[in-house]
Amino acid sequence: MKNPVLSITVFGVYLLATGLGFVLIPNLLLPLFGFATTTEVWVRIVGLLSAILGMYFLYLARPDQRRFMQATVYARLIFFTGVTAFVLLGVGSPLLIAFGLIDLAGAAWTWLTLRATQ
Repeated sequence: MKNPVLSITVFGVYLLATGLGFVLIPNLLLPLFGFATTTEVWVRIVGLLSAILGMYFLYLARPDQRRFMQATVYARLIFFTGVTAFVLLGVGSPLLIAFGLIDLAGAAWTWLTLRATQ
């Protein structure tokens, strides 16, 4: 667990798989997280963006990309903070925090491994 490349790779796979799920089968996934099914395209667009981010993570999961890895820690903390704020403001389902916790755990893993390999 002391390899930041592994943490970035695992998170990239998570983003890519989740994104593709929301592009291809959103109405199967949405109810699992307490959301209503929809015919709106926005869920698929967000899924596509998630898949693209996952591709970036996988492409940049190399030891010489430490600055990218450090930036992902901050970005994932912002995501966690954002979804938590949406829930606290009453505009999002509490299950959104599950996505935020995955980001928070990934950020912690990457941060710890970056520190351990300095």
